[in-house]
Amino acid sequence: MEECSQVIGTWDDHDYGLNDAGKEFSRKVNNQRLLLNFLDEPQDSPRRKQEGVYASYIFGPTNRQIKVILLDTRYHRDPLRSDGSVLGSSQWAWLEKELNGPKTTITIIGSSVQVISNLSATTGPLFYLESWGRFPKERNRLFKLILDSKREGIFFISGDVHFGEIYRYDCATGYPLYDVTSSGLSQAVEKAVPGSLSLIVRFVAWLTPTTMRVMNQNCRFRSCTYGQPNFRAIEIDWSTTPVTLKLEVRDVNGYPVTGVKFPLLELQSLSMNSVPSIKLGTHRRHCTLEVNLPWIVRYRLAILFYFSVTACRQCFPKCKFD
Repeated sequence: MEECSQVIGTWDDHDYGLNDAGKEFSRKVNNQRLLLNFLDEPQDSPRRKQEGVYASYIFGPTNRQIKVILLDTRYHRDPLRSDGSVLGSSQWAWLEKELNGPKTTITIIGSSVQVISNLSATTGPLFYLESWGRFPKERNRLFKLILDSKREGIFFISGDVHFGEIYRYDCATGYPLYDVTSSGLSQAVEKAVPGSLSLIVRFVAWLTPTTMRVMNQNCRFRSCTYGQPNFRAIEIDWSTTPVTLKLEVRDVNGYPVTGVKFPLLELQSLSMNSVPSIKLGTHRRHCTLEVNLPWIVRYRLAILFYFSVTACRQCFPKCKFD
């Protein structure tokens, strides 16, 4: 018997049609139709009648149900740096209904841009990345909506940034929230630079201050960020007691480059006190947002860059005259 796999998806900026675009993009209505055609969405699907491609799905039997919520972070998103809306009023109302609907064992929320991370708070003013962290009011609203829904077993999957990593935030919903970022299969940050500069890219990733990236000795690189082509894998072992969940980023050969494994009980309210294997002190740093870091830590990348450029300017004229 052949097994059938259902392909589901949402879009990011280059699927949407313009780099870093939001609601201002003039071709979004036509491109929504093209994306849904590509995904073989039925002609009578609600996704063809709404503004935006957000959707939800439920898989598995009753006692092992997994809900997948796919957000549209493009169609209604206000301009970057505006701290406006990411989802728009209609999608927010839909998301609230989805989170307050029938409970499932696991709920995966797919966002095209990172939810937990806000690396722009530490990479600026050198460069900026898109993320929910650029819209702090909206991200707080998302966390509050999850908290108020009392829905457990939630974690995020995200993309956009052309590298892979895993983030964790412990101080939003009563249990840890994970965000597994993977991007992409065809584009990656180390492919965009000459091979001789790959080590510099990895050094910058290691040097960039981050408070919520999951760090462990099993990562391929010391930074626990992977800049080569990658994909994400989610494994649920229903046969164990308690049920275990493994979240990984893997390379093109299927080997893990970073990952985390934990009991599903960890994604339940107050489980920090009920699961002996979890040590609160170990993850205390996952409660500090990047934007709240001391300034000398937060801007160390820009400080190093400034002093490096200054040193080069002083060196090269001397070398020229010599």
